[in-house]
Amino acid sequence: MATQRDARRIALSFANVEEAEDRFGVGVWAKGKLKSFCWEWMERVHPKKPRVPNPEVLAVRVRGEEEKAALLASDSKKFFTEPHYNGYPAVLVRLGEMKVSELRKLITAAYLVHAPADKKKRARKSRENG
Repeated sequence: MATQRDARRIALSFANVEEAEDRFGVGVWAKGKLKSFCWEWMERVHPKKPRVPNPEVLAVRVRGEEEKAALLASDSKKFFTEPHYNGYPAVLVRLGEMKVSELRKLITAAYLVHAPADKKKRARKSRENG
C-alpha cells in the first residue's frame, strides 16, 4: 500500500523539481515554468464550501485523454476522476490501492510529460529499474 509519503519521496527524487509550499504538490521546472505533475487531491466535501485536501488521493498528470481513459478503464479501485478534471490530462489515484512500485512507474511517467529532454533519459532508466 502506497502513501503520500511514498509519493513525495518518489516525486522529489527527480531533477529540477520543486514542492509547493502550501500543500503537497510537486512540479518540474521546464522552459522557465513550474509544471505540476502530481499533487494532493482537493475534494469537494460540501457543495457550498471550499475543497479540502484528501491525503489518501493523489492527482497525477498523464500524457493525454487516451492514457487517462486507459488508466480509468484498467482498474476502478485504483483510478477515478471527477467533473473538475473533465478535459484535463490527469487521473485521481487511491494511494491505498497502489503498490509503491506501481506508484513509482506512474509518477515517473507523469514527470516525463514535462521534464526537460536532458533529464528524461535518467528518469526512464529509473522507471525501468522500478
